[in-house]
Amino acid sequence: MQLVLASNNAKKLAELRVFVAELGVDLESQGDLGIGEAAEPHHTFIENALLKARHAAAATGRAAIADDSGLCVDALDGAPGVVSAHWAAVAGLPGLDREAQRATQDAANNALLLQQLHGVTAREARFLCTLVAIRHAADPEPLVAVGRWRGQILTAPRGAAGFGYDPLMFIPELGCSVAEMDAAMKHQHSHRARAMRQMRALMREAWAL
Repeated sequence: MQLVLASNNAKKLAELRVFVAELGVDLESQGDLGIGEAAEPHHTFIENALLKARHAAAATGRAAIADDSGLCVDALDGAPGVVSAHWAAVAGLPGLDREAQRATQDAANNALLLQQLHGVTAREARFLCTLVAIRHAADPEPLVAVGRWRGQILTAPRGAAGFGYDPLMFIPELGCSVAEMDAAMKHQHSHRARAMRQMRALMREAWAL
């Protein structure tokens, strides 16, 4: 089976390839097929993921899988939610490569999160990943998997690994922030890994893979 990932993210592609390999699925990114990214206009992860999957399926004629992920903080009524990656306003960054731009955006997002939670004692939050897979663009039965990784927002960053909000997300049962984990530990416990395991089981059952 040929499956297209509705993303141009190389790290996401590598992670998903590992999870679907045992299903006999050949996974390629839409970027490698010359397909641009879809807009993400909705307020929920599932709507954005479904839109992205349908976009990729329509453009390629293949089955498609998409994800939408972010951080939801209880004290902020679920914010930053679907705008997690670009929550803080950042001025133009001329001359910076993509990684440097992302690091600057991450730092601004984390600073805004700490500002929004200043003086707040209830700091429960969760990373959330919604995966949607469809057999074709008009598939009336999308497969939906949701992975949640619960923790608490720290009052200061800890750790140098990871990206995004990882330095501020403390996982009580593991006793460390996400940014203090090595890659293997993060991939075992993360919200995306949880969603991927669910999706693999759904594909086996519903698509007979």
